[in-house]
Amino acid sequence: MRAQVVLHAAHGRSNACIARETGLRLDTVRRWRGRFAQAGLPGLRDRQRRGRPASFTPLQAAEVKAPACRLPAESEVPLSRWSCPEPAREAARRGIAPFMSASTVRRWPAQDAPKPWQHRSWIFITGPGFRLKAAWVLDLYARTWQGEQLGDDEYVISADEKTSIQARCRCHPTLAPGKARAMRVDHTYGRGGALAYLAAYDVHAAKVFGRTEERTGIVPFMNLANQVMSQEPYASAKRVFWIVGNGSSHRGQKAADRLTAAFPNTVMVHTPGHASWLNQVEIYFSAVQRKALSPNDFTDLTEVRDRLRAFEDRCNATAQPFQWRFTTSDLDDLLARLDRHTADHHEESSVAPAA
Repeated sequence: MRAQVVLHAAHGRSNACIARETGLRLDTVRRWRGRFAQAGLPGLRDRQRRGRPASFTPLQAAEVKAPACRLPAESEVPLSRWSCPEPAREAARRGIAPFMSASTVRRWPAQDAPKPWQHRSWIFITGPGFRLKAAWVLDLYARTWQGEQLGDDEYVISADEKTSIQARCRCHPTLAPGKARAMRVDHTYGRGGALAYLAAYDVHAAKVFGRTEERTGIVPFMNLANQVMSQEPYASAKRVFWIVGNGSSHRGQKAADRLTAAFPNTVMVHTPGHASWLNQVEIYFSAVQRKALSPNDFTDLTEVRDRLRAFEDRCNATAQPFQWRFTTSDLDDLLARLDRHTADHHEESSVAPAA
């Protein structure tokens, strides 16, 4: 960057112009331009500073960081992931430095923000026809279907089920939070059974229809559909689109035919596989888990049912439609990034190791 300042100055540019083009502060540009004018190339070097000189060179730091940005198996190390002491040992094994403490290694990655001791799971989008199925869902959120705007008498419902909600009765009462103290919940509990919570969410009206069942399945899901479709405005609507996942309760064309046979004005639309994040009712389920069920402290299933019903009423009274911003353009960008990532991965895998 110091050399860039000098080169820009050689072309007659002002300090302000150089600062804009290099992203440096005006004082920084002025300093290095002045030092070069006074001392030439040696003026671009760091001056002598007080204190103990650095124990390791920038090159050594980079050589230690490099293995942390690769999988341990690539370095023939029998680990699943790096911890701070391991790169230090690897540096000694490779002769980068005779000794290096774990605390030193911990400081270096902190400067560049890699965290090789952590990991996140993810999944490739591999389902057939993913783009088409996802576009159907996103178009419905934008109130369009097959290129045409939905009418005022057409509705979009997002539905799914939340399984195995347990009633855990704590052996000691839960203590309310106090000054500088979090809520305290007893670790031990007695089991009071489990139930399933099925919900249908009107995407554009922000209205929730929920019910509890002993378990999930075709019959419980059809009970939910009947609960929604037996009331207005859905009973007399022109079309009601049901966005569902690929669970066994509503999987495949048979489920779509079953729903249409019971309610002729319905259209079932499935999300692609491994794409539950496209189903807006999952956002509601997340709120249920965070705000109504956790920490789990219920004496029995009746209390769980009452809490879910009360939370549902609260949402219907206060909630606004979700601000869904992921569009088909964002979907195309995502798929393009995945294609590039896959191509790069295959290219790296096909390169033969050096002799």
